[in-house]
Amino acid sequence: MVRNIYTGKVVTLNMDTVQLPNGFTVDLETIRHPGAAAVVPLKDDGTVVMIRQFRHAAGGFIYEIPAGKLDRGEEPLTCAARELEEEVGYRAASFELLSSIFTAPGFADEVIHIYQASGLMKGTQHLDRDEVLEIIEMPLSDAINKIQNGTIRDGKTIIGLQAVYIREMKKHR
Repeated sequence: MVRNIYTGKVVTLNMDTVQLPNGFTVDLETIRHPGAAAVVPLKDDGTVVMIRQFRHAAGGFIYEIPAGKLDRGEEPLTCAARELEEEVGYRAASFELLSSIFTAPGFADEVIHIYQASGLMKGTQHLDRDEVLEIIEMPLSDAINKIQNGTIRDGKTIIGLQAVYIREMKKHR
């Protein structure tokens, strides 16, 4: 049984009555989310294009890769390409799926599809009203250092940057 608790602009909160594999029946709060796509824009010289964005829930500005919520019926790759241009003003010649991850599987069904974008070309930035951000470009190695020193703390960003870093290291062996 599913009981709706709240429906907002982005998420829905349900109370789900679930029979677990061990036979017990429990009530679980579940956040339903349409999913998202994120993209690590990698320039030919090894520079990554990121954003430093204001996030109320995080208490201020944080480093992130461009990302956004899937529109109804939208394919993740289409969303990644849209967010790349909207947030940082780039288009890409190619996209490669790095990973699809659950953000918080203990209570939410959100999946983020993370891509690498290559062959970057200038496009036009189109920020939404609620997006307060600055574009930050840095060598991939500097971004990895920011993960290690705790400056970059966003999960999708850490996974995306580390996946690209591993791929780049394998290319140069």
